[in-house]
Amino acid sequence: MSRLRADVRLLIACLMILCLTSVTTAQQKKTQKQSPKPDPNLSHVLIIGDSISIGYTKPTIELLQGTAHVERVKANCGDTKRGLQNLERWLGKTDWDVIHFNWGLHDLCYRHPDSKIQGHRDKVNGTISVPLAQYEKNLEALVKQLEKTGATLIWATTTPVPEGEAGRVVGDDLKYNEVATKIMKQHGIKINDLHQLASGFDAPHWAGPGNVHFKQAGSNKLAQQVAKEIKAALPVNNNHPN
Repeated sequence: MSRLRADVRLLIACLMILCLTSVTTAQQKKTQKQSPKPDPNLSHVLIIGDSISIGYTKPTIELLQGTAHVERVKANCGDTKRGLQNLERWLGKTDWDVIHFNWGLHDLCYRHPDSKIQGHRDKVNGTISVPLAQYEKNLEALVKQLEKTGATLIWATTTPVPEGEAGRVVGDDLKYNEVATKIMKQHGIKINDLHQLASGFDAPHWAGPGNVHFKQAGSNKLAQQVAKEIKAALPVNNNHPN
């Protein structure tokens, strides 16, 4: 009887292992189906930016499907200080053909540790994250590092700061963009003026009053221009050497 019980327990254990293996295999196949390998012959494009770029990345990927393999840094790239700390890791080992990048909204944001507003934003009592003079130095250093990749670079201007934003001053977006534009022109870098584009958006495109973010309709419009600029910057044959 004890031998029979042992055999039954062994059989049950084997069945459980078989079931778990089948489930794991099915999940792996599902994942592989959902995330097909990119075409190695397509140009490699990297998007660097904050939550604004997070919003337009997916529609940009869809617009350029079959034309380029587009990726975005798997993080909110924050301000230029964070960029200097992490850019080498974000670039990784990939041989990028085009890099579309921005820093700005996080740099010009005022924050205070006691603020209860998301991100501790507080333009009344807070301190600016990266003053304009330091922003210029940081951005210059980041551009020089990006140039070493050999990729075609596209700078995206910082999108507008709306009235009523809790941690940002209206007009600072223009000041930071002016500094950034000067740097890009000195380095001969293409400028994608998303600020000008978004300045023409009406209310349905914005996430809400005093909010720097966009609804999907706004992100889709940004993506159309981002995809257009990236496509124009791709190598002539649009083939990435293996």
